Amino acid sequence: MGNCFGSQPSTDPNLSSSTRASTSTPVTSRNYSNGGGPSATSSSAGLGRFSAAASDDTCVSGEILPTSNLKIFTFVDMKIATKNFKSDMVLGVGGFGTVFKGWVDSKTFSPSKVGTGMMVAIKKLNPESTQGFEEWQSEVNFLGRLSHPNLVKLLGYCWEDKELLLVYEFMQRGSLENHLFRRSVAIEPLSWDIRLKIAIGAARGLAFLHTSDKQVIYRDFKASNILLDANYNAKISDFGLAKLGPSEGNSHVTTRVMGTHGYAAPEYVATGHLYVKSDVYGFGVVLLEMLTGLRALDNRRSSGQKNLVDYAKPFLHQKRKLMSIMDARMEGQYSSKAALQAAQLSLRCLESEPRKRPSMKEVGETLEQIAAIKKPKESKSKSMHSSSHRHHHHRGDRVGSGR
Repeated sequence: MGNCFGSQPSTDPNLSSSTRASTSTPVTSRNYSNGGGPSATSSSAGLGRFSAAASDDTCVSGEILPTSNLKIFTFVDMKIATKNFKSDMVLGVGGFGTVFKGWVDSKTFSPSKVGTGMMVAIKKLNPESTQGFEEWQSEVNFLGRLSHPNLVKLLGYCWEDKELLLVYEFMQRGSLENHLFRRSVAIEPLSWDIRLKIAIGAARGLAFLHTSDKQVIYRDFKASNILLDANYNAKISDFGLAKLGPSEGNSHVTTRVMGTHGYAAPEYVATGHLYVKSDVYGFGVVLLEMLTGLRALDNRRSSGQKNLVDYAKPFLHQKRKLMSIMDARMEGQYSSKAALQAAQLSLRCLESEPRKRPSMKEVGETLEQIAAIKKPKESKSKSMHSSSHRHHHHRGDRVGSGR
């Protein structure tokens, strides 16, 4: 994997009194267990404002498209592709609408019969959703113009009367959240190597966003917004809350606080000041979830352990302490040196001051170095894990999810 990092837009469901209720729960979260996901976006700025030329730092495999090259579907197309939105085609349901699987021709994207051509994920917005149009528009503006291997592909859209739909590539393995926290025979625990692969891919996606000509802040980085293809390649989805970054020498943009409790950076929650490095904090939280197998926020954990960052921080400095909170499902798959380096990287991402956090480019490069550390052959490292150590996984609280 080459060193190719940049930054990406950020999305946050509401984090404060101004909650977006039902519109802020991305379908890509727990319900959307099989595929790539829709997005909710609150920034409509962006259309026509991305420069065609990416900055020199941008990974060559990612590009900012000068104009949107999305296919415009008719509502009739959408009906054909989904068997008239039949219930057995539903992938997931969120407050803003429903995601269906659908079928299109792999070359022309014209609707095709079920089972022929290429499967796609079609998000149909609920016409009653108050912010639906703004979010739909933001998704089209960002994902219609940004192209990178680690961003989910938006193939096209439909806008007829009150009907707003988005058509995405289908992501076979669903969200990272499902793999980490859903207890199901159908879902195998993620190995250490695959977790690192996912972290590296997501870091590349964010890095691309952050280093694009018009910086994009993603604003809602969390496990449910990271989707996985058949080979566990990570793609960031749901650009509903993405914002264009600061301009003219400013360090931040000031905006209404939208996001997810447990993932949002403290400076943003406190002041509404959104920095590019606010995304880095969210990445640190997700990295911690991947190391421990525990949700960022879980009210069913005992008091003092509800917030993962607060609970885990004291364990991240020392190998022996760290081993007591590592996800037992990865036992024996990594060297304690690699685990400690990953824990220390998450600590750097979680610095309370944005300027002290590393860039996503640096985060990605560090993860690649960690991935290169070979695990020792069968050794005593296994015995370091306490056999009585068990994790309880529960759903985290999402702010403004309307659930």
